[in-house]
Amino acid sequence: MLKTLMKCIGQYKRETILAPVFTALEVFVELLIPFVTAYIIDRGLEAGNMRNVLIYGGITLLLALFGLIFGALAGRTAAAASTGFACNLRDAMFSNIQTFSFSNIDKFSTAGLVTRMTTDVTNVQNAYQMILRIAVRSPLTLAFSVVMCFAINARLSLVFLVALVALAFVLFGVANKTIPIFRQVFRKYDDVNGRVQENLSAIRVVKAYVREEHENEKFTREADGLYRLTVKAEALLALNRPAMMIVIYGCIIAISWLGAHYIVAGTMTTGNLTSLLSYVMSMLMSLMMLSMIFVMITMSSASARRISEVLNEQPDMTDPAEPVTELADGSIDFNNVSFAYRAGGECALKNINLHIHSGETVGIIGGTGCGKSSLVSLISRLYDVTEGSVEVGGLDVRRYDMEELRNQVAVVLQKNVLFSGTILDNLRWGKEDATEEECREACRYACADEFIERFPDGYNTWIEQGGANVSGGQRQRLCIARALLKSPKVLILDDSTSAVDTATDARIRAAFAKHIPGTTKLIISQRISSVQDADRILVLDNGSVNGFDTHEKLLETNDIYKEIYRAQIEAGGDFDEAV
Repeated sequence: MLKTLMKCIGQYKRETILAPVFTALEVFVELLIPFVTAYIIDRGLEAGNMRNVLIYGGITLLLALFGLIFGALAGRTAAAASTGFACNLRDAMFSNIQTFSFSNIDKFSTAGLVTRMTTDVTNVQNAYQMILRIAVRSPLTLAFSVVMCFAINARLSLVFLVALVALAFVLFGVANKTIPIFRQVFRKYDDVNGRVQENLSAIRVVKAYVREEHENEKFTREADGLYRLTVKAEALLALNRPAMMIVIYGCIIAISWLGAHYIVAGTMTTGNLTSLLSYVMSMLMSLMMLSMIFVMITMSSASARRISEVLNEQPDMTDPAEPVTELADGSIDFNNVSFAYRAGGECALKNINLHIHSGETVGIIGGTGCGKSSLVSLISRLYDVTEGSVEVGGLDVRRYDMEELRNQVAVVLQKNVLFSGTILDNLRWGKEDATEEECREACRYACADEFIERFPDGYNTWIEQGGANVSGGQRQRLCIARALLKSPKVLILDDSTSAVDTATDARIRAAFAKHIPGTTKLIISQRISSVQDADRILVLDNGSVNGFDTHEKLLETNDIYKEIYRAQIEAGGDFDEAV
């Protein structure tokens, strides 16, 4: 885990090295001050020598100035290193997520990934900054103070060592109890973020069904669970402070009492006792700071583990050693294909054998959950088959460069989203260097031009995140236009005209037939009218091919297709308006 995270220090190695160096210099300078203070008392004040007071006082001020300078430099370099480290962590996680296949993404919830890139990275960043400064400062202060204490009076210093051993037992006992709880805390963060994300994305439905109170109750339960776990962990960590204060005050009382006896006996000077108490306080304060680091590392260890899980996740699908970068044509072949989303799980597709010609228009129809979306996901290699093979252009899709394959196999999903930016910005996701005229042409084919031209800013109209300021049908037509700009050899419409009226749907299909006849078109739909003019229609049932033929022949031979047709057409449930 640490090895994975440390790779992300990257260009901030210099700051990572300088921060401890400046901290060490700061500690060295500060710990010389009590030593000089003893000289001020013994050789200046008690001896009545003001010249020594001024000399040693000047040395003290100089040491304080150097301590201030080194402290400022240590703080700046530690902040730069920790902030840069956090930036690299987020960048590395985001970059790795972009390489994930759908099956990789399925392992992590969206809310979980958001939590890891925000809360978890912030925890690791804070811990890293503390490690660079306090985790260097405290051990150095502790070690140097122990040496100076033993140099002044070895017997009195033993008091501190006994207390230190007792304190170590308390700290390790608390750590053993709290680390497992913090792991649960961050899983609860995922649940809370997931609840917020679900509610905000479906806020219109919540309002429509007046379910605000119900949603509030669900969120309160999640938040209350997070609260209870956090309080439980923090309550255990709170034991650190009273244990520390007992040690601090106990040591001060014991050393003051014993030191007074040594001074009366003449075996110790007042200046030495003052220095000893200063060093003991430095030791105890360094222990307190170590306790803070201990708390932060305890909290961040769970976060670090969650981050490393994302960074270490390897894509399930990779390009072959010598990938093919050009598709010969848009022909598609399914050769005895079976597919399950999880190893050993139930197959979503079973023994699929299909042969689709280049340029053919194929409609795909079937009940909910019959495997329509699963089938087309295999063509652009969003998932890999469990058994058999899928070929596009006569080659197994696993032989292609995935980027090139997906550029040539355009998929328009029912819930395809738009991104914040202008309409032109969104369209150019399909072709980065597309001219405005090319964008307009694609929109004409997708019947999107009619509503775009009604906007005051036309193609420069700003689209809100997710396309919130356009209707579902407008969003779908913009997504179709975006896919057409790729000039694909295969175009897949996965129920992507469900929010479009039947007349517009018919015009879109007519435009496809006229303007992109060489493109293979797969149209998934629940409406008979959307697929009945296709060259052939595929009927799926429970993950298997139930029929694959023309509209007319399926009406004669396929019971499922006949049932759908009667429900929609003969019963008047689906129709096309005059175009």
